[in-house]
Amino acid sequence: AEKPGLRPRVIMRVMKRWWMLGAALMGAALLFFFPRGVAAGRLAAATPTPAPVAHAGDVVLCPPGVYPAGYAVDCVPWGASAYLGRMASVGYLYPPDPLPARPLPPSWNALPGQWHYAWVRKDGGRALYPGLEAAAQGDRPRHFRPGFVYVSYTSVTSYKYRTYYLVDPRGWWMRGRDLQAVTPSSFHGLLFSATPERPFGWMVRTMVTRTVPGYGSRYHTHHVLQRYEVVQVYAQRQANGITWYMVAPDEWIPQTAVGLVFPRAAPPPGLQADRWIEVNLFEQTLAVYDEGKLRFATLVSTGEPPFWTPPGLFQIYKKLETTQMRGAFAADKSDYYQLEDVPWTMYYDKTRALHGAYWHDMFGYKTSHGCVNLSIADAHWLYTWARLGDWVYVWDPSGQTPAEGGGGGP
Repeated sequence: AEKPGLRPRVIMRVMKRWWMLGAALMGAALLFFFPRGVAAGRLAAATPTPAPVAHAGDVVLCPPGVYPAGYAVDCVPWGASAYLGRMASVGYLYPPDPLPARPLPPSWNALPGQWHYAWVRKDGGRALYPGLEAAAQGDRPRHFRPGFVYVSYTSVTSYKYRTYYLVDPRGWWMRGRDLQAVTPSSFHGLLFSATPERPFGWMVRTMVTRTVPGYGSRYHTHHVLQRYEVVQVYAQRQANGITWYMVAPDEWIPQTAVGLVFPRAAPPPGLQADRWIEVNLFEQTLAVYDEGKLRFATLVSTGEPPFWTPPGLFQIYKKLETTQMRGAFAADKSDYYQLEDVPWTMYYDKTRALHGAYWHDMFGYKTSHGCVNLSIADAHWLYTWARLGDWVYVWDPSGQTPAEGGGGGP
């Protein structure tokens, strides 16, 4: 005969084990959907998660947490715990540590004067006139030479049903049909309260991250990182002949998609100072150190071949709130440029300078005649911070940039 109460005891034992399994799965779900509310997820390897007390014969799933190798536990660190441990091994904790930084305020977009900029169209007349009536009649013009030309203007007016721009305070005007007004890039860098522990940077192109290093459509995560979005680097590997960076759990991007800053704990070789500007030609980034700590960082544009920006150690020897830049280096002068009112200029190597660039939004790519281009806001902040004699350390970790450049322009 069946013993009384046997069936209820079996049912209770089964229910107990299912309850324990359900509790563990619920903990894993809470970690996934509410990571900031789960304290165990923030534990580092040096502070292991306390293990539950297991009863004889039971197999218990560990609560979500980080369990270092060799740490004695009476549970199975699978599921969420295994994932947290793998992420902790590359420095990624939950929730992730934010950068000790804040964006540069928009007020730094201010120019030294009250003017705007326009491109002199290549298909236009390129003519300047000494007055509105002369412009309307086409009398007594002088012309810009062909090339890459931008002007600054202080006012726009309509005269005899046509638009004219005042491009010189001495009264020289240009026809509106010969110009195209431009708006400078609104990109700006980051101000830091402390030196970050890991590399960081900006996306230089929009792309979908990969679940593993390497190209291939089947590896897409469907997470799109936008151009100029800030990322941190937690791990790196080689694939497809280039370096890939992990910027989030199981999300990888190639080196070609990002411009990085690798924070320094000490001055670069050959520099005995605790205050310097560092330009990385390979990454196309600029970092500012003050009292040995990272103070500011951003993307830049340096010289493209054959007008590359030479590496070396220099000092700022002249500062100008605004200046005109013009010149040509090719034998046939086909690379002639003329740029009016270039703002926040700091010369450091002969005719090469750090300065604001209002004529492009290509920060993160080489595009200049040898100078170091910054956005208006970044150049303004740097101009205010910098002093005559400050050191500028320009280097190329790839070793591909020649020691002497062929240019010296914007």
